Amino acid sequence: MIHNEENTDEIGNNHIATSANTPLRNDAFDITDDEKINLIKKDVEHILTTLGMDLTDDSLKGTPNRVAKMFVKEIFGGLHPNKKPSASTFENKYKYGEMLVEKNIVVYSTCEHHLLPIYGRAHIAYISNGTVVGLSKMNRIVEYYAKRPQVQERLTIQIVKELQSVLNTEDVACIIDAKHMCVNSRGIKDIDSSTVTAEYGGKFQDENVKREFLEFIKLDTRF
Repeated sequence: MIHNEENTDEIGNNHIATSANTPLRNDAFDITDDEKINLIKKDVEHILTTLGMDLTDDSLKGTPNRVAKMFVKEIFGGLHPNKKPSASTFENKYKYGEMLVEKNIVVYSTCEHHLLPIYGRAHIAYISNGTVVGLSKMNRIVEYYAKRPQVQERLTIQIVKELQSVLNTEDVACIIDAKHMCVNSRGIKDIDSSTVTAEYGGKFQDENVKREFLEFIKLDTRF
């Protein structure tokens, strides 16, 4: 594929993911968070000044530092591997062998194409092969992978792969239904549309198991 400016714009405007892994450079963590904040602060100052904003105004003078801290500490905090949640597993002593579903997990992420919010709900299910994971750990895994520049397809895949690794089973599924502000507030400006993505592993690829999961979360079976 030829990567020119037109092609790059097309990828971004059509929300196309180029990899199932977050595209990070090898030197991504060679500098500290504080160093990153100082550098980003200067970049935000440059952007606002270029736009014609008066950064001596009391309302704006703290904006570059606030944005820089937000990027590093909050909305992109999931980039740093040190912040990956530990997910302890436990023996399934009660021998629960049916599907476990955690639904309506709140998703807040950021579109990597326009750096605008993605927000919605994730629904996760797994079938134990002898181990279980604490319920809140599933929420934390969603939060960790959401707190980075993302595309929804990649986020869905990353959540499933992480839980498959934690639980040592392929029998994991995830569906995300989310709104993208890059669609809702710019471009086509369709305020009602949302995007649904799904990743089914192991037994969830069976149509009957998939249908049971969808019935639990009450989503249209075409997904």
